[in-house]
Amino acid sequence: MGNYIPGILQEQKEMLQDIGLESFDDLYSVVPEEVRLKELNLENGKSEWEVRSLMERMAAKNTVFKDCYRGAGAYRHYIPAAVKNIVSKEEFVTAYTPYQAEISQGILQSIFEYQTMMCELTGMDVSNASVYDGAVAAAEAVAMCKDRKKQVAFVSSCVHPQVIETIQTYCFGNGMQVVLIPEKDGRTDLEALQGMLKEDSACVLIQHPNYYGNLEHADDFAEAAHAFKAKLIMSVNPVSCAVLKTPKEYGADIAVGEGQPLGLSLAFGGPYLGFMCATEAMMRKLPGRIVGETTDDQGRRAFVLTLQAREQHIRREKASSNICSNEAHCALTAGVYLAVMGKTGLCRCAELSHSKAVYLKEQLRQIGFEPVHDGPFFHEFVTQCPCDVEDVLALLQKNNILGGLPLDGNRILWCTTELNTKEGMDAMIQLLKEGCA
Repeated sequence: MGNYIPGILQEQKEMLQDIGLESFDDLYSVVPEEVRLKELNLENGKSEWEVRSLMERMAAKNTVFKDCYRGAGAYRHYIPAAVKNIVSKEEFVTAYTPYQAEISQGILQSIFEYQTMMCELTGMDVSNASVYDGAVAAAEAVAMCKDRKKQVAFVSSCVHPQVIETIQTYCFGNGMQVVLIPEKDGRTDLEALQGMLKEDSACVLIQHPNYYGNLEHADDFAEAAHAFKAKLIMSVNPVSCAVLKTPKEYGADIAVGEGQPLGLSLAFGGPYLGFMCATEAMMRKLPGRIVGETTDDQGRRAFVLTLQAREQHIRREKASSNICSNEAHCALTAGVYLAVMGKTGLCRCAELSHSKAVYLKEQLRQIGFEPVHDGPFFHEFVTQCPCDVEDVLALLQKNNILGGLPLDGNRILWCTTELNTKEGMDAMIQLLKEGCA
């Protein structure tokens, strides 16, 4: 936080007297004596300088790579300084769930702006105030599609493996059946799905771009799902939405995804942001909360909690979702990032991420790292490795480079973003060329 001024002893005594108490122990008079902690054997406190030195020594144990070619769900993008500066303000950091929502106009407006921008990005009619992460968003979307006669969810095998596991965990609890759609040449097998769909099909979930970075034929999956009155759920990379058709244009009923690329650092894996957007027909099934805009009794612009399932708080056994806590700070960060980047900036970020992946893929091919899949992709792709994968990644790590993600079959999943430079890619290619030789 920016400022922290502790209360002095005299001020603490005055506060105790104001509430009719003599000591801090009186605050805990209702706690049984036998469970109270009498003392803490702590070392003497350290000065600010000593604490800083200690933390720096601990941080020095971390490996901070100068270059990174790994994605698979979490991506290293440039975050403008204004984003962290704004979201670190105390009034944002300390805010919690707005139970008395209309008192928290600033928090509600930040959520409203986030929802508005996510709807613009995905083309959908409505967005909630986010959930915990992209995997939870996908699982919650599948649960939204369940009804008495439709309880089978078809999930592409080209979805991120951890997302699939999360969906399976949720469906184990809510009684839905999960059927995996086979992969064919790095994409979801549409013909296989068409032979599997039946009247009890609740939804079809695909990832676009998928786990291997490839673009799916999403229009065809929408048509196949809707033919059986099932919903199409698209899990998307939000940055890719700046240059590709929106999920709404593809025919999706629900768009979900991991919002980490929108201004959230890698941060050892979290906290991240799961976004959920839907068509108006699905609005009342969205978990979490939706903030709306209105006017007060004096005609001024105001914000309210338009939709919130009260069962999520007080009648949990009847709730369709377990989402209750506030995720607004991560959503605020994404909203500020989108506002700072603007349409032009986000498009440029997406274009650079893609063009650098195209360049890297060709350079790797020339030194024997043959691409596994053909067809369009965004900023990730898979290659075969001409030598041992672990040796290759160890060589890169020794030179302060985090290589791609190792897959089975001696394959590597590579990724680029706008932060990768041509000089850095050329240096890595030369290193790999010499190492594999």
